[in-house]
Amino acid sequence: MVMPTCLPTVLRRCRACPSGRLRPNGKFRVNAHHKLIDAWLLALCTTCGETARITVLERTHVRSVRPGLLDRLHANDPDLAAELLHDPVVRRRNRLALDWAGAWRLDTDDADHLDHEVADVTVRFAAPIPVRPARLIADGCALSRGEVVRLAEEGKLVSAVRLDRRTSVGFTFTLKR
Repeated sequence: MVMPTCLPTVLRRCRACPSGRLRPNGKFRVNAHHKLIDAWLLALCTTCGETARITVLERTHVRSVRPGLLDRLHANDPDLAAELLHDPVVRRRNRLALDWAGAWRLDTDDADHLDHEVADVTVRFAAPIPVRPARLIADGCALSRGEVVRLAEEGKLVSAVRLDRRTSVGFTFTLKR
């Protein structure tokens, strides 16, 4: 199972320096203007430490916001931060992309089945993390990525998904040793 270990790095230019990487810290800032509310997810520049804001709500009437969402914003809910970073509307509005490098791990519950002559393996994702299947197979089977490509070319590694394209949905592969 592919599990997130932390929030991904946000790829957007810092306003104070030429860096293009921001690290969200899972904290929110909520500001009210009479009956209107603004909310931002805060992120720190990885180079200079400047705080950047990722817009979540902008001039929204307070009655149109679900009470549960307001409670989660005020409580700095880390799960809400992850949900909002996955939301394509938030990403499009803020013109940002995500870099998942170093923000996930592969849990192999019972890797002893990989010792068999033919192994059918199912990969599942706990969160929509875009990763190349070749990298997952290499990590899970203790192989190099070059070996994974070679095994696929020889027909000893068979998968319905392309190994060189990122995917965030579960897949199955067969490994013949």
